[in-house]
Amino acid sequence: MTGSESRTLNARCTCGQVQLRATGRPIVAAACYCASCRKAGGLFEALPGAAPVLNSDGSTDFVLFRKDRIDCVRGADQLREHRLTPTSKTRRVVAICCNAPMFLEFTGGHWLTLYRQRLDQEARPPLEMRVMTRDRRAGVSVKDDLPSYSGHSGKFMLKLIGAWAAMAFRTPKIDYVKGELDGHGT
Repeated sequence: MTGSESRTLNARCTCGQVQLRATGRPIVAAACYCASCRKAGGLFEALPGAAPVLNSDGSTDFVLFRKDRIDCVRGADQLREHRLTPTSKTRRVVAICCNAPMFLEFTGGHWLTLYRQRLDQEARPPLEMRVMTRDRRAGVSVKDDLPSYSGHSGKFMLKLIGAWAAMAFRTPKIDYVKGELDGHGT
């Protein structure tokens, strides 16, 4: 790998016990306004000692990476999953040491979605777009400083498909999450 392909970003929980390492260029960095992200953000922010998840407009900032480019460097024993419903295809993963949301994973997907605020501040990729704006809270107006889409844009979907093609259409498994988030009020 050369240039931006060799870039390494670290995602850490608030207390530093959990660290993920992402190598290479992200697929996309986006702010999501969907109802599920807003609901999960509210639940996670209500956990004892939890850091903010939601922006003031109710969106959540994410950076998507190929699954084969993310490793858990330390603290896997602190990671627990949470699903909004028992049949949800999306699991969100929290570091229970400090109740910091780390990432979300769409079951069967080839990408991992890191919470952008978990990335080292000086290395965070800039947001490229806003998605799912049709689900934003009542009374919230969307700024015009980024492209905004009512759903997932064609550009967003093309980036995901391009990343999957570059992975030879594989879907790696994430095996370092060991259990469900429980006893934390969610």
